[in-house]
Amino acid sequence: MTWIAAVARLRARREPGVLVTVATVRGHAPRDAGAKLVVGQSETWGSIGGGNVEAVSIDRAREMIAAGKAEPELMDFALNDKVTNQHGVQCCGGTVAVLLEPLPVVRAVAVFGVGHVGLELARILARQDLDLHLIDSRADMLTEERLEVLADSAAQVHTHHTPLLPEEVLQDLPRGTHVLIMTHDHAEDAALCDAALRTPDLGSIGLIGSAAKWVRFRKRLSTEGGHDDATIDRIKTPIGLADITGKEPATIAVSVAADLLRTFENEEN
Repeated sequence: MTWIAAVARLRARREPGVLVTVATVRGHAPRDAGAKLVVGQSETWGSIGGGNVEAVSIDRAREMIAAGKAEPELMDFALNDKVTNQHGVQCCGGTVAVLLEPLPVVRAVAVFGVGHVGLELARILARQDLDLHLIDSRADMLTEERLEVLADSAAQVHTHHTPLLPEEVLQDLPRGTHVLIMTHDHAEDAALCDAALRTPDLGSIGLIGSAAKWVRFRKRLSTEGGHDDATIDRIKTPIGLADITGKEPATIAVSVAADLLRTFENEEN
């Protein structure tokens, strides 16, 4: 398996990893600069030459995975019999620098409702390195022609047509997915809010709409849904930045995207 395929496999599995690359070589070494190894939690793919260099690199890569490190590291190795190595002697005679680049699990975002605002939001979020789930009960919102604007996206885009119960998609979303609820139907929004509060391990939950809409929803979530105040408070509404007040779909989308990116940064701090 190529290193590119191995990285893709880790991403599809939503598993962290580390890409290990021979950055520089001086003198003799088992592999030339550019050789790559992908390290997962329990598997490896490729090789940077075996021996102490590879074994130490794998050990350090797995320490980085366990610690959730995000910054790359550079390790230097001298390949001679005078160096005490953790995993045996390599006496090729050269020196090697190895770059370890973390491959974190990318964030996931689910947009329920791909109408005017939802599509504009998808266009912005698609520029981010994340898994983007677009869900709508209307098939015409998810046609290939309509979503063609996302064709060159950096995100991995997943579409879900759910004509009856959009909330069922919540159960299949990756752990930690950030949910944005903005469908065309207030009843659908309400059902999604209730279901999202009952779904474990989601990230943030945002709801588009007015203060009056939220008053009705909050009462319904309490009386009919049986949720306590602390649980209901997990839903953020209105979404977006308060000081951006424009009502054009693209303006709302920029505001919502900026607010979500701020949430991402707060998670890191």
